[in-house]
Amino acid sequence: MEPTNNITWPELSYADLKDTLATVHMWAQIVGKIRLKKMPWTNHSWHVTLEISPSGFSTGSIPYQSGVFQIEFDFINDLLLITASSGKREEMKLYARSVASFYNELFEKLHSAGIEVEIYAIPNEVDPAIPFAKDETHRSYNHGQMVLFWQALVMIRNAFTKFRAKFIGKCSPVHLFWGAFDLAVTRFSGRTAPLHPGGAPNMPDKVMQESYSHEVSSCGFWVGNDQFPQPAFYSYCYPTPENFSKQRVKPAEAFYSAEMGEFLLNYDLVQRSTDPEMVLLEFLQSTYEAAATISKWDRARLEFDFSSFEK
Repeated sequence: MEPTNNITWPELSYADLKDTLATVHMWAQIVGKIRLKKMPWTNHSWHVTLEISPSGFSTGSIPYQSGVFQIEFDFINDLLLITASSGKREEMKLYARSVASFYNELFEKLHSAGIEVEIYAIPNEVDPAIPFAKDETHRSYNHGQMVLFWQALVMIRNAFTKFRAKFIGKCSPVHLFWGAFDLAVTRFSGRTAPLHPGGAPNMPDKVMQESYSHEVSSCGFWVGNDQFPQPAFYSYCYPTPENFSKQRVKPAEAFYSAEMGEFLLNYDLVQRSTDPEMVLLEFLQSTYEAAATISKWDRARLEFDFSSFEK
């Protein structure tokens, strides 16, 4: 498929996406775990995440004994690319193949490139957690659906980047967490938070507790699941004040899910609007303000508009 020169916000259907994404999610976990193993541990697990690239998902540069290497999903050309500073380059095809097939070939290619790494080869944050080498269940891959999903992430990533730019306090990068498979950006008040209870499936509590060691307002995009079968934007805070759910946010179609403990805005409402980025930024800003105001963040110290620097 040739890349488009005018990518708009594509229509997304959970029903059409779910089988492909269930497989690609496991592929991304394998690649993400390679980054996790080779990178020094960074606060809030920021070292494990993937980036949205001009052709798919990328690990960025990862250190190893001969320099750095990168693994990138290229959804335009249906390839996984391994590039090393040693000059070695390997590639493998993306198609309707099992997770076990992907796992075995990837580690053969890494060995051929002179990159030695061992991972904990069981997925996180999913249940059941089928070991990668035995997973013949997930084997779907639809090129067109994967391109639509990636193109949506490109547009969302750009909006999230604009939102992030007006916060000068501690803030995460805009990054793709392969555990729950969501694109997210998180702002911090600077204050410590109560001990998080943990409880994510197949995830050590100590990892969750460190991730939420400080007070946050976090937003992101998630494709949905069988219980909530539609892509959506979310926004939550931790700790969660008792009356957070009663705060007014924008646009009017946004709603609070007591079950999930967060505000939600369905992707299709954004995608169909005349200005999707503006609608999304309105949601991000209003839900952040709801969290920051009710929790009494020092907003004057944490926010700054750099627009005058651009002139």
